[in-house]
Amino acid sequence: MAQQLSLLLSLLLVTAICVSAMYPITARFGAVNKLFVTYFYNQTLDHFNYKPESYRTFQQRYIMNSAYWAGANSMAAFAGFIVELASRFNGLLLFIEHRYYGDSVPFGSKDEAFSNTSTLGYFTSTQALADYAELITNLKKNLSAENCPVIAIGGLMVEVMLASWFRLKYPHIVIGALASSAPILYFDDITPGNAYHVIVTKDFRETSESCYSTIRDSWSEIDKVAAEPNGLANLSQIFMTCEPLNSSQELKYYLALCYVVSAQNDNPPAYPVKKVCDAIDGAPEGTDIIGRVAAGLNASVGPPCHFVYDFKPSNRSEWIWQTCTEMVMPIGHGANDTMFQAWPFDLNNHTKPVKIYLVLLQDLIGSQQNLDIKFVLGNFASNIIFSNGLRDPYSAGGVLQDISDSVVAIYTDKGAHCLDLSTPTATDPDWLVSQQEKEVKIIGLWLAEYNARLISKAHGRMG
Repeated sequence: MAQQLSLLLSLLLVTAICVSAMYPITARFGAVNKLFVTYFYNQTLDHFNYKPESYRTFQQRYIMNSAYWAGANSMAAFAGFIVELASRFNGLLLFIEHRYYGDSVPFGSKDEAFSNTSTLGYFTSTQALADYAELITNLKKNLSAENCPVIAIGGLMVEVMLASWFRLKYPHIVIGALASSAPILYFDDITPGNAYHVIVTKDFRETSESCYSTIRDSWSEIDKVAAEPNGLANLSQIFMTCEPLNSSQELKYYLALCYVVSAQNDNPPAYPVKKVCDAIDGAPEGTDIIGRVAAGLNASVGPPCHFVYDFKPSNRSEWIWQTCTEMVMPIGHGANDTMFQAWPFDLNNHTKPVKIYLVLLQDLIGSQQNLDIKFVLGNFASNIIFSNGLRDPYSAGGVLQDISDSVVAIYTDKGAHCLDLSTPTATDPDWLVSQQEKEVKIIGLWLAEYNARLISKAHGRMG
């Protein structure tokens, strides 16, 4: 056993959330290249029942990069910081697509998979975690790499939480997890509902007091103009919408989305919050509030026109389905606690796209009330890194304090969403370099401990 073991870095991927497209992150996070090979696994539909239909299968997509792999005693990664980990530890990079996303759709097509509650009933995080466990176990067996340690890494909403949950539920499959920007505490009233928008407001106010004030005052101005004769037509012209506005609410929702996405992705070198505020504050002297806000929107999203529409959630959306059933985050805010107009959280309204599941959802929430997640994690969890940037609104629901010696929190005051998973560059600020170095050191300790136990086990057999 003197031979060094390397690892499998398992990044739990889902299709990117649509709002992320407002700020392309390819430059920081890289893109799939020729080193990544796509495969499909014949995945079990239902891991938890023994009914005949449970044994149906579907094709689950996964991609691998073996450029850094040391062979049968190691395993792999993707673009960004994860490639650095693979290079450092001779890892094989593995990305598994979440069921019902992308090309990993059961029942032959998305139309069929989303057609009714019977087919959608298999769209759960517990089934997804079991998918990962089965696929990884099968892959290691086929590679004759049963003893290779596996690290789960997650970034971008759903999979960041799945990475930590994977370690909790399947500790015999993964020896540790790096959960970047995982809001696992944004459930069951553990985190104040307005905390997300409070951080967005803080990001803008710290950047520019005048920018913050302009945005705060703009909502009533928009409503005032919309109520005038031809008001919506005038707003459509001012904000250069691709289609005529049907209501002021459409425009206000679009603007709010621009601000929250700017805050969530307020990372170097782009710093979108500053970009928006510079445009608002830099508008020509005499520009009114609405004109300044329009300038900020143009700087954020850019011309030639803005696709403003009435947002109507659909139960055919993967993300909407998950966040309206088992991953409901009670995010809302009052009239005076943020720079936004009041938008209190309403469970009935939130779950309209999947209202048939409302009773089940309420039962689920009720059964978990008063659960101290931090206390529970301290009792049994191990080998999890919760990383955050405090400019990320989702950090409000993140783990920001060490829970134990091996369940640790690493955060930066200046970073935002998933910045630590980005590709290292020569211009990275010291605080980001330090965060990533801490993560590398901890993962190295996990691997050393695992290898030591494996060697000890082998020596025991020989003795």
